[in-house]
Amino acid sequence: MTLEAFKDTLILDYPPKELSVHLQALWYDAKGEWNLAHGLIDHLNDANSAHVHAYLHRKEGDLWNAAYWYNRAKQVMPQKSLDEEWEDLFYRLN
Repeated sequence: MTLEAFKDTLILDYPPKELSVHLQALWYDAKGEWNLAHGLIDHLNDANSAHVHAYLHRKEGDLWNAAYWYNRAKQVMPQKSLDEEWEDLFYRLN
């Protein structure tokens, strides 16, 4: 799925069923549903989940918690905008 097609699904009430849990989390985040996004990945232990988890805490403004999750994902907290990181995550996870 292209980024444009993914963004086009944001008019729906629910994410497309074929999306991975990581992309579902990004989808809910884009819809302003931080708690739903967080709930999808906060209990998962893989590196991709840790990266999405880190992004969500960075967006929340909890930079200490974000740093913890970036470390778990073996990533450095980016200096780019949240929108840029969201798009980078889409491409990485798609």
